[in-house]
Parts: sequence; structure tokens; C-alpha cells
Amino acid sequence: MIDDAVSTATAAAPTRLETLRTAIGRILPERLVEIPGHTGELTCEVAADSWLAVAAILRDHAELKFDMCMDVCGIDYLEHGRAEWKTEDATSTGYSRGVSRGSPRPPALAAGRRYAVVYHLLSITHNRRLRIRVYCADDSQPMVDSVSPIWASANWFEREAFDLFGILFRDHPDLRRLLTDYGFIGHPFRKDFPLSGNVEVRYDPEKGRVVYQPVSIDPRILVPKVIRHDNRYDPALTNAPVAAPAPKPNGTPHG
Repeated sequence: MIDDAVSTATAAAPTRLETLRTAIGRILPERLVEIPGHTGELTCEVAADSWLAVAAILRDHAELKFDMCMDVCGIDYLEHGRAEWKTEDATSTGYSRGVSRGSPRPPALAAGRRYAVVYHLLSITHNRRLRIRVYCADDSQPMVDSVSPIWASANWFEREAFDLFGILFRDHPDLRRLLTDYGFIGHPFRKDFPLSGNVEVRYDPEKGRVVYQPVSIDPRILVPKVIRHDNRYDPALTNAPVAAPAPKPNGTPHG
């Protein structure tokens, strides 16, 4: 009877994920919207205009204590859910696997749904993780508030997102390019960025310095090698007998 009671109590105890979900629903009602997922982790979406206040609560509230920002990354949803891989012919519309095969093509993205910033938070106190997604309201000039005053580790993460996606972070202390060159044009992780880039550099011996010039690579469309017709996997050959090894010159088999 005691074992049964212990088993029942153990089975009824909420998991860390359920405890976190309950705490967020009580502390931040209607400010964090949970996004359905299948990874066993909690992902929530927050409006850009309230993100800074929500971030402070996530860090400081005793039941949350997300005291570390582990990562910040940008996302460009330009063709998400609308384009499919074309593996046996060329495509000029880009490549994406975020679409259900056979489903009708969804409409174009609504305004303010192209760019998003994703934050990965860790609570050392409670040993919990949380993923936050914030959409940029303006597609022409995507921008969200910088959380580097709240989590110092976000400083370079936000610079990386600015450099690669062109997402601006309001009140960032030093928002400069981090990975590309100072004279780089465009943002290479945007879905409409040309594969060959916009400019190239070369050393000019007459000027004695590196100069920038329009890219000289001819634009071309690449087809990813994701379908390979390999005879080894031919159904007619799967049950074929294996030939015995040829004997050695002295009459003994290979071994």
C-alpha cells in the first residue's frame, strides 16, 4: 500500500516543464503566448513593444530566474511555408523544407511577420530553459529593443544578428558589424541576398591597396544534391547472393 501511494504521488508530480508553464501563465498572463512544439521544450512569443519589460521579469522574478541568455539568433521567414525544394531540376525561387507536401501554397507573409529574433534563456537556479521569439514590426527596418543591459552576453549575439540579418537593436551600446568586412554591402543571411554577393575585393598593385568592385561572378542557380540514384539500393539487388572471394594464386582462399 505504501509503494502504491508513493507511485501515485510520483506520477502526479508536475514536471519542470509543466511547472514553468504554470508559473509563466500566472506571472505573465497574456504577455507570453506559447507556441506549439514537439521538442519537449517551452517556446513562447512576445510582442516587440513589451519585450524589454518581459525580459526583466524573466530575469528577476523568484519563480523564473532566467539569469543567462545562452544565444540570440535572427530568422528571415521570407519564403517559409511557401517554397519547396526542387531536387531534380533548377529553381529560381529558393529552397525551403518548411512546407507540407501537397498542401496549397499559403498567402504571402503579413506585414511585420518576416523577421524575428529568437532568444534562448537558461535558469541556473531552477535548471530550466526557455525559448522566446520576438517579431520585428517593420519589415523595411526590422528592429527590437536590445536586452544587453539585462543580459550582458546578448551584446555580441545581437551584433551578429545585426550583421547577418540587418536586424537593428534599439539602445545597443555598440551596434557594429561583427563577422563581415567594414565595407560589406547587404546582410548575407537574408533569404533574398544573392549567393555571389554584391561586391568583391581585390588587391590593386597600382593603388597599393585593396579595392572594392562589383562582383564578377555570373549569377547561376544551384541544384542541391539531395536525390541520388544509387544502384546499391536497387530493390532487385537487395537479395542478390554474395560472390565468394577468388582463391589466391597458391590455391588458398583470401582471408
